[in-house]
Amino acid sequence: MINKKISKILVPLDGSKNSIRALEMAISVARQFGATITGAYSTNIQPHSEFQGVIVNKELDNEIKKMMTNAKVLSAQNGIVFKEKLMRGDIGYNLIKLAHDKKEKFNLIVIGSRGRSAVRELFLGSVSNYVIHSSKIPVLIVK
Repeated sequence: MINKKISKILVPLDGSKNSIRALEMAISVARQFGATITGAYSTNIQPHSEFQGVIVNKELDNEIKKMMTNAKVLSAQNGIVFKEKLMRGDIGYNLIKLAHDKKEKFNLIVIGSRGRSAVRELFLGSVSNYVIHSSKIPVLIVK
């Protein structure tokens, strides 16, 4: 019998419908295994760029706080512990770096897909595509 334990799930959040569906799927999996969820949001602003010194948009900060609060409430309503992680820089790179962090010990990434066509994805790329091909831990894509 296969005995795989899932104790920590990473869920990238961006406020889209697909990321909310990914959170809902992660909650379902977490309930089955008694796992915790870490919601991650990465702002694609390089920390040492030409934007240095620009005041961070308070509206964006408020949106992120609201999104994370909603995710925390939804998780708590389902009996799941939710932690949040905010990052700056390249989104895909940050997610993989967090997922592979030895201190965190994530067992699963649950990520929403934008559902782009194969042709558009070929030219535009996507965070979920990057995560699938770079992750050393299992990835569940939610459409």
